[in-house]
Amino acid sequence: MDLFDMAQEKNLKSLAPLADRIRPRTLEEVVGQDHLLKPGKFIYRCIAAKRIPSMIFYGPSGTGKTTLAKVIANEVDMNFYQLNAVTSGVKDIREVVEVAKKAMTYENKPNLLFIDEIHRFSKNQQDALLPYVEEGVLTLIGATTENPYFEVNKALLSRSSVLKLESLTHGDIKLLLERTLRDKTNGLGRYNVKLTEEAMDHLITSSMGDGRRALNALEIAVLSTKPNSEGVIEMTLSIVEESTQQNVIQYDKGGDQHYDVISAFIKSIRGSDADAALHYLAKMLVAGEAIEFIGRRLIILASEDIGNADPGALRMAVDTYKGVTITGMPEAKLILAQCVTYLATAPKSNASYMAINKAFEDIKNIHTEVPKHLRDSHYESASSLGHGIEYKYPHNYEKNYVEQEYLPETLKNQSYYHPSENGYEARIRAYLSSIQKDLEKRRK
Repeated sequence: MDLFDMAQEKNLKSLAPLADRIRPRTLEEVVGQDHLLKPGKFIYRCIAAKRIPSMIFYGPSGTGKTTLAKVIANEVDMNFYQLNAVTSGVKDIREVVEVAKKAMTYENKPNLLFIDEIHRFSKNQQDALLPYVEEGVLTLIGATTENPYFEVNKALLSRSSVLKLESLTHGDIKLLLERTLRDKTNGLGRYNVKLTEEAMDHLITSSMGDGRRALNALEIAVLSTKPNSEGVIEMTLSIVEESTQQNVIQYDKGGDQHYDVISAFIKSIRGSDADAALHYLAKMLVAGEAIEFIGRRLIILASEDIGNADPGALRMAVDTYKGVTITGMPEAKLILAQCVTYLATAPKSNASYMAINKAFEDIKNIHTEVPKHLRDSHYESASSLGHGIEYKYPHNYEKNYVEQEYLPETLKNQSYYHPSENGYEARIRAYLSSIQKDLEKRRK
């Protein structure tokens, strides 16, 4: 490479986006994806063994799929080739194969082909890869934001390990931004930037787990802001808001906003206002509220405010909690929205909530004993103590019900559960009423 070529390469690198300039080259430099990269984890072990299988990286944008593929090739000393499924076809694959075969012959180095957006390859294009993956001419790493089990052909999937990459955490993106602000060679260290805590938090929150988005916003903010008289570029919240084109969400996950918004959220669902509930849900999610916290509150609400008016509400809430913990953001917002609209439009009843609270109150204030006819009678000498004697087995009676006292003597005739006339609870109310009428007839 002569001086002109070196100068040209340096110029091109300076024009490259910040995210590309500071791209990690070693495993230690990669931010996030600890479940794959930490010692003992899958990719760490593959690199340590210098045996890289074909893989499909599946996850949201900005999680480091391209970076990780390049790091793997660099760590294991593989020739690296890159295609994009949107702009490449079978002809491009064959050209890479020819180059890879020559490299294997003359350099004795393995070859890694990275295909971005592999889900956009047609079946024929994906099939064209198979022979070379099987022969070991190429190790394939495909990247996709779509579920590969639906979008990638089964033959290719069977020859690849599917690895889920997660959105970067708050801590991951903060580390990435701090590292960039210190890097004087490829980052923004030479600009003497002072980033306020509020501005940093907004950059992280507005990136929604996408490292590339956070870096792009930071670069725009720094390059478009003039230094002050002391040569310092002051990054305030207002500057960052303009650079991200997203206003800060007034929401402190550890303070008043956290409690105020979740309170408004719950009260909106209780009040059957689906639109307001969705508004507060969106506010919490954009602000980075934990989806598990939201899921737990929906489970509680399903019992407290809907109860037996719609027994399916609790099942919906529990399934929602499981669903969001499996998928994570951003897909979790769809599951939460479905649950929120279901609960908000469901019939409401707090009858079971009021009933258990009243029962707790009595337990604390009134001494009770289990009536003898209800006590366990399955052990020797139980009958001599009078346990179980005179108990009436309901299934031996008409309509599977018989009148007998179940409450302790000190709570005789106490009533806790008063079903409403809403939803399924109206049927419960009618059933209990029919039992009472039948008993009155029997007494006559």
